[in-house]
Amino acid sequence: MNRVWRESHGSLDAVHRVGAVLFGLGLWVFGILGLVNRLDPFTTNGTPVLGLSSNGLLSVISLVVGAILIAAAMRGGRTASTVTVIVGVAFILSGLGNVLVLNTPMNLLAFRMPNVIFSLIAGALLLFLGAYGRYTGGLPDDNPYYAERHPRSEPEVPLPTVFRDAADVVAARELAEAERAVAQHAASPEQADRVAAARSARRAEDRVRAWRAGAS
Repeated sequence: MNRVWRESHGSLDAVHRVGAVLFGLGLWVFGILGLVNRLDPFTTNGTPVLGLSSNGLLSVISLVVGAILIAAAMRGGRTASTVTVIVGVAFILSGLGNVLVLNTPMNLLAFRMPNVIFSLIAGALLLFLGAYGRYTGGLPDDNPYYAERHPRSEPEVPLPTVFRDAADVVAARELAEAERAVAQHAASPEQADRVAAARSARRAEDRVRAWRAGAS
């Protein structure tokens, strides 16, 4: 089971880390091309870069976000998953917010409608990638994140032992009555000693044998 848990955890880590790196590298390419073209940092008109509109400010932001994603992937799968979800939400909010300022002086990132569509689609993909195998429903029992949120309780209580020997049945009944007397502080010293001796055994059969041995 531990091996299965580690393999499941490693596979999810790989998905989250590789996805974060790929998105980060894509943002780096977009940002580097913008800087190479020496785009005006604060123009609201923008210049086409890979089919999207960009300015110097958007290029720098792309480089920073790409670096954050890659750094998160280097840190580990859990960090990559969390950061990817956060960046995905930021992309969606950016798309929704910038669609309101298109063709206005407030359009500081030089967005155009293709940028808005890209932000919404990329945000949804990042959200799905970060949540994959972690926040989605119907996770298997061996999923590491499911196991952390649903820790196993105490070990299952074994079924009562069935005694075939009539003497063992009588001894088990006597032991149960003596344990009840001890719990009610009504047991005799002999009963208390025999119950204490029987409790040192783990299995029910062994406790009954210890109780019978105490009578001899």
